[in-house]
Amino acid sequence: MDNIYLLMIIALAALAIADLVVGVSNDAVNFLNSAIGSKAISFRTIMIVASLGIAFGAIFSSGMMEVARKGIFNPGEFYFDEIMFIFMAVMITDILLLDFFNTLGMPTSTTVSIVFELLGAAVAMSMIKIAADGGSFSDAVNYINTTKATEIILGILLSVVVAFSIGAFVQWVCRLLLSYNFQKKQAWVGALFGGVALSAITYFIFMKGIKGTPFADVTYESIGGIKISEFLESQVLPIILVSIVFWSFLSFLLTRMAGVNIYKLIIGVGTFALALAFAGNDLVNFIGVPIAAYQSYEAWTASGVDPASFSMNVLATKVPTPTVLLFISGLVMVITLWFSKKARYVADTEINLAREGEARERFEPNFLSRSLVRFSVMIGTYTRTVLPDTLQQRIDKRFEKPVIKLNKGKVHELAAFDMVRAAVNLMVAGILISIATSYKLPLSTTYVTFMVAMGTSLADRAWGSESAVYRVAGVLNVIGGWFMTAIIAFIASGAILTIISFGRGTAIGILLFIAILLLARNYISHRRKNRELKAEDTLSRAESSSLQGVISESADNISNVLKRSNKIYTNSINGLSKMDLDLLKKNKKQGAKLLAEIDDLRDSIFYFIKNLDEGSVGASNFYINILGYLQDMAQSLEYIGKVSHKHVHNNHKKLKYNQIKELKEIDYKLEEILVATKSAFDDDALEKIGEIVDRKQELFDMVSQKIAKQVERTRTEESSPKNTTLYFSLLLETKDFVTATMNLLELYREAHEGTVSISQVEKTSLI
Repeated sequence: MDNIYLLMIIALAALAIADLVVGVSNDAVNFLNSAIGSKAISFRTIMIVASLGIAFGAIFSSGMMEVARKGIFNPGEFYFDEIMFIFMAVMITDILLLDFFNTLGMPTSTTVSIVFELLGAAVAMSMIKIAADGGSFSDAVNYINTTKATEIILGILLSVVVAFSIGAFVQWVCRLLLSYNFQKKQAWVGALFGGVALSAITYFIFMKGIKGTPFADVTYESIGGIKISEFLESQVLPIILVSIVFWSFLSFLLTRMAGVNIYKLIIGVGTFALALAFAGNDLVNFIGVPIAAYQSYEAWTASGVDPASFSMNVLATKVPTPTVLLFISGLVMVITLWFSKKARYVADTEINLAREGEARERFEPNFLSRSLVRFSVMIGTYTRTVLPDTLQQRIDKRFEKPVIKLNKGKVHELAAFDMVRAAVNLMVAGILISIATSYKLPLSTTYVTFMVAMGTSLADRAWGSESAVYRVAGVLNVIGGWFMTAIIAFIASGAILTIISFGRGTAIGILLFIAILLLARNYISHRRKNRELKAEDTLSRAESSSLQGVISESADNISNVLKRSNKIYTNSINGLSKMDLDLLKKNKKQGAKLLAEIDDLRDSIFYFIKNLDEGSVGASNFYINILGYLQDMAQSLEYIGKVSHKHVHNNHKKLKYNQIKELKEIDYKLEEILVATKSAFDDDALEKIGEIVDRKQELFDMVSQKIAKQVERTRTEESSPKNTTLYFSLLLETKDFVTATMNLLELYREAHEGTVSISQVEKTSLI
């Protein structure tokens, strides 16, 4: 029986490594986003700097491990076997929960998850003990460190409001002083900003770095005979003032003498600092529980006492974490940082929410986001009536964004935000985490960095009328996910603890097996999804400024749509003939995706026209018409896929043999035309388009004949209204699809051959 605890230690060690991987994948967003979003330094340099920060932070993080041992519950109230069950429940819950959020691409808090998992498991175990002893459930407060737990939870929740508010205020002030033309300011302006930012960041580094090392308790006569850690906490103002003077002077010298871009330096140092903070603050979330379990096992083994009788008072004492374990943990974190695909996916969520200008909006607006935006607009309107016009104009001038012109096709290379905002993100996050560290609070670095980034985005006017409802909805979704993390962590950890407590070894084995299956399933699913995205044909925006250039670029999109249209139409007919619900479900999604991509192209028409050269009106008219016809084609396919899926999903009667046969005849004929058309576009043999257009009447006649046959069948033999409705819908939408396709080809042929004037192109417009 004693071997079960050794096996649990081994399992916890494996879970710790897996938890490090999924944890870094989620939390890399905290320290990478400002540097990646601003594109101030190369991605390789960012990764090297962050890796160094993680390595130092991991080695210096020993002091924070106390949270897992006694921060949430009173260890003396539990016995060894109960503590091991608590730790096992926490780790199983944590790894599954974090991996779930990583797969969704949502940044969540590893601190919140571990705190509420420890709380949930401890409460569940205390309830089991109380029930067994016949006590009152109100006695649960004796088992929980309510004072510390409340302090931690309130600190985490308050960080959301505080980080957002301070981030917004500091960014507004900095933008007011520096404007968007900060690079053209005099050297002393950048030097002063650099002095303040670097002072905050370096103080933050000392707070996070020294406190976890043996040097923290060393005393020196030169600082009054007190410990270094106490000196840092008691002499904050003098240290900061001296630091500002030193860094401002050094920044001025670097700017004037060496030509160093001080903003890039701030971003580099800030990235290192936040990576160090992440490892120092959050490493406890990944390995604190397994290390506490290992130290508990060592104490129990040395005691020789029965596991159900050995009190865990040993966890209430401060026990140093072996440096080798911290080093190994740091190594795993660095490797994960370089190779994790999910880390990049999670990072994209925050960068797009903070992005300046246009972005592919991932979140749909909701009632609350619309209401908040309307309220904010109302407040803004009221503020404008109170402030003098001259003052308002001067403020607006500081927020005027410079026009940045890029070569065609280089729009994607624009930074999501400028270096001032990136520097403010890092500076404010560093200050807030430093304050939390001084009060020994395991603050959620995710909450702080995310909310600071959102606050600076709002203050920087990155959320305009075109994007505000989407961005606010995104922030609300992320915050909602945080609260769900706490609720799910508490309930799931308590439930798993209960199962383990009664099932013991058997339950642990089954739960570990289920956890491995779920992790493997999520990994395979995520990998397959990424592979499909890479392999899948996608539509691209036109970037040429001449009619001939747009004609050439549009050929690729048309070929792409024709290929996907053929597949979607054929799958609809095959799915109906076989009553294959899975095929029809996937096909329905493909139709909706094609329509969404074309809608995205139409949404970018504004930017396409803005980038056109003078005298290129013909190109814009041609491109608009092409998109109009492509949208008509996609709408017909999307409708065909939707009604086909609905028919089978509702278990309606299968189409009759003759109906399936006629639909397949149309499918074969349509496939011939689509394949021939795609080949003409792929081979640049556009002279063949005329021959293909001439065949449209043949297909129209075939569809009309099928409609006539169905009318006759309905009058004499058809008995299913649903089948009749579906069949007519398919035929009519097929006719609409063919009409849109042929109109597109006619327009393309005329434009390619140059037989139509610009005015004639305009007359064919459908929008």
